[in-house]
Amino acid sequence: MKIFLVGFMGCGKSTKAKQLANLLACPVIDIDAVIVEQQGMSIADYFTANGEPAFRKLENEVLKSFDYPETCVVATGGGLPCYFDNMQWMNENGVTVYLEMTPPQLVSRLHNREKRPLLKGMDDEQLLAFIISKLEERNQFYTQAKVTINSFDLDPKDLLEEIKQTQA
Repeated sequence: MKIFLVGFMGCGKSTKAKQLANLLACPVIDIDAVIVEQQGMSIADYFTANGEPAFRKLENEVLKSFDYPETCVVATGGGLPCYFDNMQWMNENGVTVYLEMTPPQLVSRLHNREKRPLLKGMDDEQLLAFIISKLEERNQFYTQAKVTINSFDLDPKDLLEEIKQTQA
C-alpha cells in the first residue's frame, strides 16, 4: 500500500511519514527531499531561481515519475495536491491522508519561516491571515483525501489504525 500524506506546511507530513514508515517497516519518500537531491539546491533556492510555476511543474513530474516501492509512505509538499491532477493521481495510486490542523495550530508549529519561501518575513498575525486564506483555496483539494484526521498531537499508531479502517 502506498500512503500519500497531504496537508498544509507545518502539519507534520515529514514527521508522520517517518513514524508511519517505521510502524510499517517500509521506505519513506519525501517529494521535497527528492527534488532537493535531483536539483542540487534547496526548495527555497529553486523557488527564487525558477519561480513557483516551474517548481509546481517539477513537483508534478517527480510525483508521477518516481519508482515507488509496493509499500511506502510519501510526504508531499503542502501545495502539491493543489496543482494539475495531482490529488486525483494520488487517489488512484494509493491511500491519501489529509493531516488537518486548525490555523492557530499551524501558526504554533511554523517557527522557522525563513526556510519556507511563502512565509519569509511574516509575523504571527500575518501568518495566521495567510494560512486562513491559503486553506480556503487548498481545502477543496485536501478534502478529496480518502482519510482526514487532525494531526495535532496525533499518535502514529492511531493514524495507522485510521488508514487500515478505510482499507477494510
